[in-house]
Amino acid sequence: MGFLIHTLVTAFAFWCTTQLISGISFSGPLNMIIAAVVFGIVNALIRPIALVLSLPLTIITLGLFILVVNAAMLWLTAKLMPGMQVASFGAAFLGAIIIAVVSWIVGRLVAGQQLA
Repeated sequence: MGFLIHTLVTAFAFWCTTQLISGISFSGPLNMIIAAVVFGIVNALIRPIALVLSLPLTIITLGLFILVVNAAMLWLTAKLMPGMQVASFGAAFLGAIIIAVVSWIVGRLVAGQQLA
């Protein structure tokens, strides 16, 4: 059940991102849900390796380089998904920030409702 909720929250974050940033688009809602699954897989398999490899830069920038790693994971997801398009790295950077914030807020709301 947690995987389904997490996937739907990520798909909602993708939708919010498409509403706010013109450089990110999806061909349809089903593609957005599939992209959420692919994004989860990319974050589970590739992001930890990228974080370890970029640890010196992350330390030097006091953690801000993690935003670049998140943007790279979003860009990689777009490259793996035929119906998802990211126009530039700047769009991926802003999109990664919006996705993280929306996922965090909605995740907190969903977690709060489950505890009640």
